[in-house]
Amino acid sequence: MPMSTSNAKLVVDGDVDEPASFSFDDLKAFSEAEQVRDVTRFHPKRPGDGVTLRSLLNRVRPRETADYLTLHATKDDFAASIPLAAVLDEAILVYQLDGVPYPEAKGGSFRFLIKNPAACHTDELDDCANVKFVDRIELTSGKGRDTRPHDEAQHEALHAH
Repeated sequence: MPMSTSNAKLVVDGDVDEPASFSFDDLKAFSEAEQVRDVTRFHPKRPGDGVTLRSLLNRVRPRETADYLTLHATKDDFAASIPLAAVLDEAILVYQLDGVPYPEAKGGSFRFLIKNPAACHTDELDDCANVKFVDRIELTSGKGRDTRPHDEAQHEALHAH
């Protein structure tokens, strides 16, 4: 049974010194400098507020060997593994809309967004790396699990759900 958005937790683990989990209240308590208000500046169809990926990772302290970030969405068994250095200062974890937990209907409780991704299945930082229903961010040495589509037919099937 899926968690309601009010008690959802985001786990950040893997190749880190201090694995952690974050709730809506935890993320809301991040400093204003770590918050990203109004992500429609980057994605006009994705309203909400988030925190920077860097601010999350500062709390778990990635090891020097961590060079990939794998985004897991258990709800739809989706995973995307992307180079950490490429997204460290470009990624946002959206967690709220209008001051309340990000709705599941919009991909919440947590949605990972890259400010300027390439089109789907054209690059490691493609639009399919903007993952909805994220419940775990795993840091790895080398590429982790990745279920993103590799061709147009797979891409169409993914978005047909």
